[in-house]
Amino acid sequence: MNPEKIQQYGDALYKALCWQRPLPPLTDKEPDITIEDAYRISQVLLARRLDAGERVVGKKIGVTSKPVQDMLGVFQPDFGFLTDTMECPDGADIPIAGHLIQPRAEGEIAFRLRKDLQGPGVTEQDVLDATATIMPCFEIVDSRIVDWKIKIQDTVADNASCGVYVLGRNEVDPRDFDLPSLKMTIYKNGERHSEGLGSAVQGNPLTAVAWLANTLGEFGIPFKAGEVILSGSLAPLIPVVAGDEMSLEIEGVGGCSCRFV
Repeated sequence: MNPEKIQQYGDALYKALCWQRPLPPLTDKEPDITIEDAYRISQVLLARRLDAGERVVGKKIGVTSKPVQDMLGVFQPDFGFLTDTMECPDGADIPIAGHLIQPRAEGEIAFRLRKDLQGPGVTEQDVLDATATIMPCFEIVDSRIVDWKIKIQDTVADNASCGVYVLGRNEVDPRDFDLPSLKMTIYKNGERHSEGLGSAVQGNPLTAVAWLANTLGEFGIPFKAGEVILSGSLAPLIPVVAGDEMSLEIEGVGGCSCRFV
């Protein structure tokens, strides 16, 4: 794809983000679009956000678990960037009108890094060595593509469909836990909604984060000390509307919550 089209689609996604007006799938207009094209589009989108004053504070991997892949019809992971304006405090009231288009909540394990890490060649042990703490997290994904009609190229171009995220207050040492066995329970409006294990994300959250480090490493993008890395949803995505309250608990780790207004 030529640079002019890369710029055009990146600008269009930025406008969709700002105006909350979703676009038709890029893959409908450009059936030959590659994942590398999509990544370069996402870089234009990110550059527009940074020019507006945002700053990168982390990265995310998405579409890692089979339930999410089956729900979206996307059968390989995607990746994107977190900025400071996306982070919401535990217990936050998250406005939908004027901020989000078609939000869905997913429960995750977030990693906070204590040192830089860059692929290729990153292993699960490298990830563990580079991690300071883990914590419970809600990522509120929000596609800028009409009706979530996405293929992998659409979601990569759209910054992995990232909306905002909520980090739990409790941070723990991952070396104290068997991460694949961690059990998450998600509640919607006070009622148990779904459950998931750490093993839902590529068998181990460490595997997912290593994949992300190596994938971004192919583009020369490092993980940096202090950044937050979202490792992927442990359960199916949950559509939310104004008035919904979401909470989750990870056994032995802690929980987090948010409300939509």
